[in-house]
Amino acid sequence: MKNGKAAGLDNITCEHLKYSQPVLITILCKLFHLFMMINGSVPTNSVKSYTVPIPKGNVTRQTLTADNFRGISISPTISKLFEHAVLVRFFTLFCHFGI
Repeated sequence: MKNGKAAGLDNITCEHLKYSQPVLITILCKLFHLFMMINGSVPTNSVKSYTVPIPKGNVTRQTLTADNFRGISISPTISKLFEHAVLVRFFTLFCHFGI
């Protein structure tokens, strides 16, 4: 994950994870395995995000309408890390089914 990205609703950035104590990785691995993989669910707060409107091109000369913007969803960093871990672990399975 790249540095300098916006924090999600949990206010955790990528830098928090990269520069934290190494024991945090162990804790997150146990959390992912015990809570999410065994129970087959994720915490409700980990799937919440917020959308930021980004203008398309030069909107100063145009009338501002919803069509002049695109939305960017800002997801929690821990959620992104979990998605990446699932992708790495099941990559061959996803490729086999063409997902």
